[in-house]
Amino acid sequence: MKNRLFFYLMVVLGLFCQCEKADSQPSQQQSTRKPTLYLIGDSTVRNGRGDGSNGQWGWGDAIGLYFDAEKLNVENHALGGTSSRTYYTNETLWAEVVKKLQPGDFVIMQFGHNDGGAVNDNSRARGTLSGIGDETEEIDNMLTGKHEVVHTYGWYLAQYIKETKAKGATPVVCSLIPRNDWDEPFKMRPGGGNYARWAKEVAEREKVAFIDLSSLSVAALEKEGQEVVTGKYYLASDHTHTTADGAMLNASLVAGAIRDLPGCQLIPFLLDKPSGTFPVKKQLFIVGDSTVAPNSGNIVGWGTPIIAMFDSNRITVYNRARGGRSSRTYLNEGLWDNIMKELKAGDFVLVGFGHNDGSPIDDAKARGSLKGTGDETQDVTKADGTVETVHTFGWYMRKYVQDVKAKGATPILFSQIPWGDMRDGKSARVTETYGKWLKEIADAEGVLYIDLNDMVATKYEALGIDVVRTYFPGDHTHTNLEGATLNAQTMVEGLRAARSPLASYLARPAQQGAQQGAQQGTRQGGQRPQGQPGAGPRPQGAPQAN
Repeated sequence: MKNRLFFYLMVVLGLFCQCEKADSQPSQQQSTRKPTLYLIGDSTVRNGRGDGSNGQWGWGDAIGLYFDAEKLNVENHALGGTSSRTYYTNETLWAEVVKKLQPGDFVIMQFGHNDGGAVNDNSRARGTLSGIGDETEEIDNMLTGKHEVVHTYGWYLAQYIKETKAKGATPVVCSLIPRNDWDEPFKMRPGGGNYARWAKEVAEREKVAFIDLSSLSVAALEKEGQEVVTGKYYLASDHTHTTADGAMLNASLVAGAIRDLPGCQLIPFLLDKPSGTFPVKKQLFIVGDSTVAPNSGNIVGWGTPIIAMFDSNRITVYNRARGGRSSRTYLNEGLWDNIMKELKAGDFVLVGFGHNDGSPIDDAKARGSLKGTGDETQDVTKADGTVETVHTFGWYMRKYVQDVKAKGATPILFSQIPWGDMRDGKSARVTETYGKWLKEIADAEGVLYIDLNDMVATKYEALGIDVVRTYFPGDHTHTNLEGATLNAQTMVEGLRAARSPLASYLARPAQQGAQQGAQQGTRQGGQRPQGQPGAGPRPQGAPQAN
C-alpha cells in the first residue's frame, strides 16, 4: 500500500515533465491578455452538448469552477465519439482550436477511450495504431471515402503537443478516466490500460506536463467501493460516462494535480476552492401576459405547468409573465429591466405577446402598440399628462431579442395561444398579424420562433368546441389547469421539433411526472373567485388578455 501511494505521489508531482510556457519571456501584450485554457478530448471530457441532458457529464464541464474566471477563460472543445485520430483529422475540431491559440494559452488533452476501435469500417473508422512510434497504415476510408494515412495513438498526441508549442501555448497531457469495471468490491480494474501508459510516455518524450488521471481516479473511487461508485459517480447503465458527481470528482483531481506540477504556469489561475456547485444551473425566464402568467384560483397560464416539464436539477424556470401586459407595457413598467439584471450568458428567455397589443394606444390602460414591425412611432399623451412615444409591436419584440442576445443568452419567440371560441369548427389564428410579425422578427434576428398559436389551434379543432370550452372556465381567453397543461405540452413539442438547445433541459418522463404531481398538488380546481379578472367580448381585430 505504501508503494502504491508513493507511486501516485510521484505521478502527481510530475517528475517526468515540466509545465512551463513555450515562451518563457512573454511580451507585454501576452502578460496583459487574458489567456484561455482549451480542453480537447472525447465524451468523458464533454458529453453531448455539455448540458447533462442524458444524466452524463464530462469533467471538462466542471473544471472551470476551479479556475479564476476573471483571470483565465476555459473553453471545452471536447467532442463525444472522437479518438485522437478523428479529432485531429476533422477539419472543424483541432484545426479550429489551433486557429484560436495564442501565446500564453493552454491545452489539456485526454484521448484513448475510442482509439481502440476499428481503423477502417463504414460506421466510425476512428481507431489508431497501437503504441507511440512512427508506424503507419494506408487505407481508403470506408466512412469518408478518402485515402488516409493512419498513425499510432502516440503520434497523434505528439502532433497536438508540437502544434500547441508552435503557437506559443502550453500543452498538458492527461490520461483517460477509468471505466466503472471492478474485479472486487473495492478493487477496480486498472484504469486506462495501454493508453494511459502511452500518454505518459509521449508526455515524457516531448517533455511536457502529464496528469495520470487514470490512476488518480482509480485511487479515489476504490476508497468508496463499487456499490457507492455505481450510481453516484457512474450511471448503472453505463460504465464509461460519469454523472455530475463523477465529473466533479475528476475535475477536482485534475485541478489538484495541476497544483502539484512543479512550475506549472496554470497554478496562479487556480482557486483555493471551487467557485460554485456543479452542475451550474441555467435559467429560463418566461415572459408574456395572463395567458402565460401564474394568476390565481382556477385561472392558470401555461407558464405554470411547464415548470415541472423541465429538469429542475439543471435549469431554474421563472415565470415572469404578468397579466394585462403588452409588448409595450412590459417594457415601460420596468419588468423587462428586472429580468435583464438577472439574466446571464447561457440562459434562455421565452417571450411572446399579442393578446393586449391590439388595444387602443391612448386609452386609460395605454397598452396598445402600433401594428407591424417597422420603425413608425406615434406620440400619445397619457392620463397623467406625460407624453410617450409608442412603437410598433415588432419594434418592442426586436428590442427584447437584441437585449437577450447582448447578454449572451438565447431568446425564443412564441405566438399567443388561441381563444376558446370557434367558428364552424375552426379556431381563429393570428397568422396574418402578430404571428406573422413575430416570425419576421425571428427570421431577421436569426432566432427560434414557436408558432404556439397555430399548434394549439390545430389541437383545438381536433378536440372540438365542447371539449375546448371546458378549458376556459370564465371567458374565452384564460385557461384552467387542464387547458394550461395542454398549451405547455404543445410548447414543449415545439421546442423538441425545432431541436432547440432549450429542449435538452426538459425532464425525463419519470422525473417530469414526479415534479408535475408535486406542483399540481398545490392547485385545486373550482370556480373563479369573486372579482377574478376576465376578458370581456373581444373587439374585432383587438385581442386582449387581462
